[in-house]
Amino acid sequence: MRKGAKSSSGLLFMAVMIVCLASDWIQVGEAIWLNIPALRTKCVSEEIQNNVVVLADYVVISEDHTHASPTLAVKVTSPYGNNIHHQENVTHGQFAFTTHEAGSYLACFTVDGHQGSGDVSVNIDWKTGIAAKDWDTVARKEKIEGVELELKKLEGAVEAIHENLLYLRSKEAEMRSVSETTNTRVAWFSILSLGICIGVSVAQLWYLTRYFQKKKLI
Repeated sequence: MRKGAKSSSGLLFMAVMIVCLASDWIQVGEAIWLNIPALRTKCVSEEIQNNVVVLADYVVISEDHTHASPTLAVKVTSPYGNNIHHQENVTHGQFAFTTHEAGSYLACFTVDGHQGSGDVSVNIDWKTGIAAKDWDTVARKEKIEGVELELKKLEGAVEAIHENLLYLRSKEAEMRSVSETTNTRVAWFSILSLGICIGVSVAQLWYLTRYFQKKKLI
């Protein structure tokens, strides 16, 4: 019995240690600060695969209390140029969506109302995948907490890593296919160029031979 208890305690301790070490790594959210000049635009982008949840909050940080807070125009587009989120004259906001296209998603912020002379600071809290999941709701729904909840997060992180690996493998296969196609085309172009050069050389030799024969030089 003592051995079984010690074994169970050891396994529990090991699980806790794994969760603690992985907890910082699981969070894949990213805080971004942008300093945007008046009437200018700055964009952020991220390469995201298909069927991934994206959640972002943005807010204007103004230290000038003598004027009204600057306002932004915010536009988020998909890799194929589809409009996902568009707001104007806002000082803060949020956008959330599930990706339906794999590629680079672009979020652009434009200062469209600023009476001050300095740059406008914008804080963006960008979360994707496992970090964008509402774990409090999951915990209440499945009635789990503590180590069990952390293990659930770890399971989600493993699934996300597996999906990323599959995505990278498909991108690698796509790039390899493009590379092989390009190499084949370059090889055929080289053969065609060599054939043209040989044809031109033969034609020049034939023309010069005919010319010298007419002039009775050979």
